[in-house]
Amino acid sequence: MELEQAILAFAALAQPTRLDVFRLLMEHEPDGLPAGEIARHMAVPHNTMSSHLAILTRAGLVEAERQGRSIIYRAKLDAVRMLTGFLVKDCCGGRPEICAPLIADLAPCCPPKKTAAKETVRD
Repeated sequence: MELEQAILAFAALAQPTRLDVFRLLMEHEPDGLPAGEIARHMAVPHNTMSSHLAILTRAGLVEAERQGRSIIYRAKLDAVRMLTGFLVKDCCGGRPEICAPLIADLAPCCPPKKTAAKETVRD
């Protein structure tokens, strides 16, 4: 990720409503949310929310997809990965033992579901 893109992303997230919207969209991955539902959830007028969503879209943090009469917004997980990578790119001067707690905190919040082991019955 280039410095200019990182600054644009951080600037977009540096406003409370946009940060809350982005976090809301992260919660609703991969399905996303319609723009109207986002506005209602945030208790923000639709035109104001439209401006916030446009800023997040220009910053490359969210994407929009038209579905019928609705526009569905989703967080761009690749952008999150790149932004996080940008922040920790030169972490700890190449000393992984120092970065271990940071990496542990970045571990997926939703671990894969364990599949139930099939029991075999022996006669």
